[in-house]
Amino acid sequence: MTVKITSVAKALPKYTRTTQEILPYLEPWLKDSDDRFKRKIKKIFENAGVDRRYSIMDAEEVFTKTSFEEKNELYKRESILLAEKCLKEALEKAELRSDDIDFIITVSCTGIMIPSLDAYLINRLNMRQDIVRLPVTEMGCAAGVSGIIYAKNFLKANPDKRAVVIAVESPTATFQHGDFSMANMVSAAIFGDGAAAVILSSRHDETGPAILDESMYHFYNAEQMMGFDLKNTGLQMILDKAVPETIASHFPAIIHPFLDKNGMGIEEVDHLIFHPGGKKIVQTVEALFGSLGKNIEDTKEVLRIYGNMSSVTVLYVLQRFMEKNISSGEKGLMLSFGPGFSAQRILLEW
Repeated sequence: MTVKITSVAKALPKYTRTTQEILPYLEPWLKDSDDRFKRKIKKIFENAGVDRRYSIMDAEEVFTKTSFEEKNELYKRESILLAEKCLKEALEKAELRSDDIDFIITVSCTGIMIPSLDAYLINRLNMRQDIVRLPVTEMGCAAGVSGIIYAKNFLKANPDKRAVVIAVESPTATFQHGDFSMANMVSAAIFGDGAAAVILSSRHDETGPAILDESMYHFYNAEQMMGFDLKNTGLQMILDKAVPETIASHFPAIIHPFLDKNGMGIEEVDHLIFHPGGKKIVQTVEALFGSLGKNIEDTKEVLRIYGNMSSVTVLYVLQRFMEKNISSGEKGLMLSFGPGFSAQRILLEW
């Protein structure tokens, strides 16, 4: 029994700015900092590899001091709208109705919502009353791939069923106005908001790339590398500068045993569908794979156009491959990293 990815759709919030348009907002925000620090932060924004990003709020609101309550209410309201939009489009692409879905997984780490996002979608789209729900939080950037892994395992155990994974993230709602740490600066420079929906099926009559295998890889004693601290002002970013070099040191163990288990080597992987954590991580991956003749141009392009949207981003990369004319039998490797620290892997075949 084969599980396939049958459609992917994205949704973007209405506010958007280029990096050049955001730079003027840095001056009033950093007004009490010395000139050398201001120049350093400006360069971080200019060199982040992000030309544009989208947001649930305009730049004036992002750089205005607001409460956790205000930001989270905005996150909740806009997340529901974005999730509904991308789910409807994914259903339309797959030529399905909302009550054709048996399992719903919602993914987000940039706000707090109880009941979770899936409950709102079930009511707004009149989905099945016996639909199985799984909200996934606290897995950060890795959760888009994690959600697909959970959906695949559900479908493997339940033939002739369908699942949807919906990821919605609003990192701009976590921006800390009074935090002048490098973690807050770097996250402000690279992150953007967005949403995506992925439909999977274990029905034999539906088409799409098949999931050949999936696996998670956990880095020991690395909990401090990435995540959020919950403060009175909201979710404060934790981002260790050692993340790229830590990923690089583990890369052989992440990639080669997983492929060996499936009787293949990296040279037999045709497409790399990687999460673009940031420019340094992209450069790290390029250095590791460039000598093998592999490229991550789609990953770089998603980072450039949208920024890092946490769990959503790798699904935007996946959508680009879903829209290509890929030949039957070609293989793709999905990979994302997240808090824990962990790597999530999926092997696809078209």
